[in-house]
This record gives sequence, C-alpha cells and structure tokens, in this order.
Amino acid sequence: MALKPAASALRRPAPGGFPAAAAEPSARALAGARPRARSRQCGRPPPRWLALGRAAPRRARLALGAAGFLAALAAYVFFSTRDGVNAVIVPTLPAIGRAAADALVAEEFWRDVGYSFLRVTSGFAAAALLAVPLGVLAGAFRSVAALIEPPTDFLRYVPVPALIPLVMIVAGIGEGAKVLLVFLGTFFQLLLMTADEVRRVPVRLVQISQSLGATRPEVVGRVLLPAALPGIWNALRMCNGWAWSYVVVAELVAATEGLGFRVLRFYRFIQTPSIYAYLLVLGLLGLGLDWVFRATYRRLFRWAPGGAA
Repeated sequence: MALKPAASALRRPAPGGFPAAAAEPSARALAGARPRARSRQCGRPPPRWLALGRAAPRRARLALGAAGFLAALAAYVFFSTRDGVNAVIVPTLPAIGRAAADALVAEEFWRDVGYSFLRVTSGFAAAALLAVPLGVLAGAFRSVAALIEPPTDFLRYVPVPALIPLVMIVAGIGEGAKVLLVFLGTFFQLLLMTADEVRRVPVRLVQISQSLGATRPEVVGRVLLPAALPGIWNALRMCNGWAWSYVVVAELVAATEGLGFRVLRFYRFIQTPSIYAYLLVLGLLGLGLDWVFRATYRRLFRWAPGGAA
C-alpha cells in the first residue's frame, strides 16, 4: 500500500528556495516564456566621443573645436551684416581684419605684447613661487592650514580692481604696481587650489610610506608633492588665464604701453575694429599659453589621468 507523503514534505523547499509545489509551475512558466526585447541601454554602445566619462578621440576633439570656432564666426558675420546693426558697435569682419593687419606691421603692437607678457610672467611667477610651497604645507599639515587659510579666504574675495588705488599709493604708478596687481590676483587663489590638490592624495599612500619608515619631510616631498603635481599644474594653468585678466585691468590705469592701455586708447577715439583686433590677440595669446600648459602636462604626467590624451 503506497503511503501518502507527509504534509511537511510538501512544504519542504526546493533547492532554489521555493516550495516544490510552487517551483514546478514557475519552471514551466519560465520555460515557455518568450525572451524579452533588448532594452535601449543594452543595445549598441554609443560612439566613443559620446560615451559618458570617456575622452573623445583626438581627431574628434579637433573637429569639434574647429566646428565651434566656425559656428561662432558664422554667427558674428550674420549679425554684423544685418540691416540696422550699428557698424561702430559691431564692425564687419573685413574691417577687423584690416585693423589686425595694420597692428601686426606696427612696432607699437609688438612692444605692447612684450610689456604685457613681461608683466604677466613676473607677477605670475612670483605668485607661483610663493603660493605653491605654502599650499603644499597647508594641505599636508592641518595646523598650517588653520593658520593661513582663514586670512587667505578673506583676501581672495576682495576684488583686484578695488585694490588699484591702494596699490598706487603703496607701489606708485610704475611697473612694480602692475606686477603687484597680477601677483595679488593669482596668489590667494593658487594657494588654496594647491592645498586642495594635496588633500586629494589618497591617505593610504601616506600610511604605506609611514609604515615603511618615511619621515614627515619625506612623506611631503616624496609622496604628497609628486602625487599632487598634476593637479597643481592644472591650477597653474587656470591661474595663468586669470593673470592675463588682471594685467589688462592694471594697464587701464597709469600705463603708457601694453595691450590694456592700447584698448583704452582705441576706446577714446572710437576705433572699434582695433578694439576687436586686440581682443582677438588677447584670446589667441591665452589659447596658445593654455596649449603649452596642456602639452607640457601630457609630457610630464603620462601616468596621470589625461596625461596620455
């Protein structure tokens, strides 16, 4: 006589974790189910230049950059040639080209570029030589950060143009005043950015170096500084762009040479095409210096993110 299975056996879970009575219909349902259509996210991967968080190919970046410049140029040509547009405010592209050609053959143009470049380089180099070491110390030691960061945070919010009268009283109206304005405009920002880059170094690197017997000066000089150098270099690139803004502001007051002085002189005589030409020169100078910083970054920091791009 066959014995009926006990009720506990019917409730005994199957190997998958479900009761046997429920597992059989589920298995039949899965066997007869049709495969779901592939979702959009699981389809073909997007092009590399549209992928999130990935660098676009070099040719795609160059093509997109050129397309952006051409689009801006086409928009300017379109608006400058419309009826009702004041040519004094928005000069045509040929007028700007003629003003740029005249400037390139003029001796005063190259003298202006030289003076502005010298002022930017002097003030920016002085700020970097002082701000980077202090920023490394502030990022490595909390006591140093507590000492110098509060006044630095306060002073970096003081607009540099508001300091022009005080700088002229202290340093006069010579070259020292213009270099000092560039220094003040970049020093405080660069110090804080350097400290932040040092703090981003993983703590495990410091712990490993200390477990191997490294002293505090060795940890700072051989672990924290090399690891933070790529970020510090990018901070230098950003601050160099700000330095050019401040030198133009400095040259608007009490100057006889420089790109900023020349722009102000063109304004007084309503020479708008020449103003646009000099603004293009400033933009090209900044773009060239930015390219130099980026190229140097790729050569010096091949191991860093973006170093091999």
